[in-house]
Amino acid sequence: MFDLTDRVAIVSGTASGMGQAMATVFAEYGAHLVLLDINRAGNEETAHALARYGVRALPVTCDVGSYDDIDRVYALVDREFSRVDILGNVAGNGIQKAAEEISMAEFVGVFQSLVFGRYYATQQAGRRMLRQGRGSIISIGSIAGVTSLARQQSAYGMAMAAVIQMTRELSTEWSGRGVRVNAILPAQILSKNNGLEARMAREPDLRATFLHGLPIGRFGQSDDIKGLALWLASDASSFITGAIIPMDGGNLAMNAGGGLIGRSGHNIAA
Repeated sequence: MFDLTDRVAIVSGTASGMGQAMATVFAEYGAHLVLLDINRAGNEETAHALARYGVRALPVTCDVGSYDDIDRVYALVDREFSRVDILGNVAGNGIQKAAEEISMAEFVGVFQSLVFGRYYATQQAGRRMLRQGRGSIISIGSIAGVTSLARQQSAYGMAMAAVIQMTRELSTEWSGRGVRVNAILPAQILSKNNGLEARMAREPDLRATFLHGLPIGRFGQSDDIKGLALWLASDASSFITGAIIPMDGGNLAMNAGGGLIGRSGHNIAA
């Protein structure tokens, strides 16, 4: 049910973090990979690591906000595989800056990376999947797209809301023709090079604030995405489309003023 043998997956952000974790689990279950990242060296390391699973893993240096780069990716896919079965939209850059200070160039840049480039990549995958009559598209969104995190992340939150609505719209258009489209919404994920640890070091109260919003009692790790991504990519989720799935340790379920219950059953003060 979870077998991906000889399927072709394109995943972005594969030099590290959740993109690398997603690509790894796809390779473990038999998929060939086209790996996209602007970090050439890190991406090549990922490709080398995935070779041990006996699959093809082609690293491509790619800016996910560049239409020209995306065109080159799909030209490679057509030449090497003649199909694409899975697309994992993981990479993309936000900005942390007060809303009144963001320039329009910065604002557009966030949307270019997280929305416009993703839509173009998804459109290119969708065209091929529709011809095949099957495919699975998975986009990484954020809980910031459905609720405000504040903390000077207005452009990021708005872009992630667009990713969520893209998922709903395209799943509605394409699912009847065999192409499923879903989104995963992480909360705070600690991973190499994502900057979260550095930010918490700069803002001493932030770690406690984050943890108070995570009833599960811990930060997420990149590998937490593996099971969910595999499920969405495989036939195990053949009736799942248009789903917006939190991967947030219970963050969205808890009222902002709620208290946490520890293992002893006693309330934990905020």
